[in-house]
Amino acid sequence: MKTITIKILLACIATIIFSNLKAQEYALVIHGGAGVIMEDLMPENIQEEYKIKLDEALMLGDSLLKAGGKCTEVVARVINVMEDSPLFNAGKGAVFTNKGKNELDASIMEGATLNAGAIAGVTDIKNPICAAREVMENSEHVFLSGKGASEFARMQGLQMVPNKYFHTKRRHESLKRLKKRERERENKDNMGTVGCAVLDMYGNVCAGTSTGGMTNKKFGRIGDSPVIGAGTYANNKTCAVSCTGHGEYYIRLGFARDISALMEYKGLLVEEACREEITKLANMGGTGGVIAIDAKANIAMEFNTSGMFRGYIKSTGEKEIAIFAD
Repeated sequence: MKTITIKILLACIATIIFSNLKAQEYALVIHGGAGVIMEDLMPENIQEEYKIKLDEALMLGDSLLKAGGKCTEVVARVINVMEDSPLFNAGKGAVFTNKGKNELDASIMEGATLNAGAIAGVTDIKNPICAAREVMENSEHVFLSGKGASEFARMQGLQMVPNKYFHTKRRHESLKRLKKRERERENKDNMGTVGCAVLDMYGNVCAGTSTGGMTNKKFGRIGDSPVIGAGTYANNKTCAVSCTGHGEYYIRLGFARDISALMEYKGLLVEEACREEITKLANMGGTGGVIAIDAKANIAMEFNTSGMFRGYIKSTGEKEIAIFAD
């Protein structure tokens, strides 16, 4: 009789715990880059391609979260979808450097532990966000770069590819146009950095960002995307943040960390904090956008450009996918 009573008690406890987990709201928000994205200059079929890929990423994330997936796994898997698409400036669709190669950066951070990982300047890792995650979980370091990062990724068993895997005609044409105009930068050719911020059903947040950097970049230039506190940040006390835009400005501002600080020390809501930081960016002459999510599944998608590929989905079924600044 005593054994039966204990079993019943354990079953009740398990039911309560399971019910509480199910009651916890989850959500995720993604971006595919911000920049000069004009509705009248983007054919409807191209708009539809982007929306389909953003929807694929969101639906994968939703299915993983609904099944009890943890935020870190979801961030990496969702970003993989966009890294594997030539539509975005990350992974397969990465832009070209001045020397005609593709150099990729990525970072990821967990809000529960403040653990983080980042890689920069890699040329042969198929999914850079996976390498950043390996750095976070399986090394004593936070930031690896170049050949060392590739060597580490190879040791972790990640898929390696020749640099030509990342070559796409669209990005190569962008490089040729910039070289012809003798310009260092053109926003419409740089858009496409991807990011994801997640709140899972356990109440933890995580953010990740992956990019090919800036078209025609020189001298091993690295932007904000792999810099923890600039392009990516996560803290369970406040929010998870992923950025896209002119990286030099984001680095100077400590953009992503500053959003968390505005929430923690100034008491701003996540959307208010993102909006204030975008205003700072604009005042400095920078352009770009940011996505963020807090512990209550509140979402922000702010930018000061003509568009940002973006979307979110919540456990409540609420969902949105957008491109232009409506």
